Amino acid sequence: MPLDKVKAPFTLPKLPYADDALSPVVSAKTISFHYGKHHAAYVTKLNELVAGTPYEALSLEEIIVRSAKDKEAPAKPIFNNAAQAWNHTFYWHSMTPAGSTPAGKMKDALDKSFGGLDAFKKAFTAAAVGQFGSGWAWLIKGKDGALKIETTSNADTPIAHGGTPLLVADVWEHAYYLDFQNRRPDHVAAWLDKLANWSFAEKNLD
Repeated sequence: MPLDKVKAPFTLPKLPYADDALSPVVSAKTISFHYGKHHAAYVTKLNELVAGTPYEALSLEEIIVRSAKDKEAPAKPIFNNAAQAWNHTFYWHSMTPAGSTPAGKMKDALDKSFGGLDAFKKAFTAAAVGQFGSGWAWLIKGKDGALKIETTSNADTPIAHGGTPLLVADVWEHAYYLDFQNRRPDHVAAWLDKLANWSFAEKNLD
């Protein structure tokens, strides 16, 4: 994702599709709150927090990596808002209105690491549903080149720990509650079947 050179003040990136394009899995009403309120608030707060600090001269990814290691108290809210700004932008690109099917290198990698798409979906769903409380379910490329499923709590993100994200599902309640209420398993299943952007994942794999 072309974010590594962007520096403060940060702006809310445009969605790669219309507000209602992901409906009914993610409705326009959910987008209005999730993107228009939550994501926007992270960006606004991040700009306030980094103003006049050494973080102001860093890119978003650099802020995430450095603040994750910074033990000073002000670094924690900086990390939370920077990571959430990054995570959400990555999340919007992890979905496509038309849905997609893994092909080429992506399909080969899924076959090698999980034994196929169906096995991956089963494992990913179990991880996403099993994530206690707020967080994220990621498909990442490990340092050994193999694909792995990882969950993170709250704002945490694989890029803070040297990971390479390929795809992510948001399992904070605000991502699905207006459309699925407490039925997280149904949301994750619909997300995988109808919205997962495998072309985006393959670009990240390369």
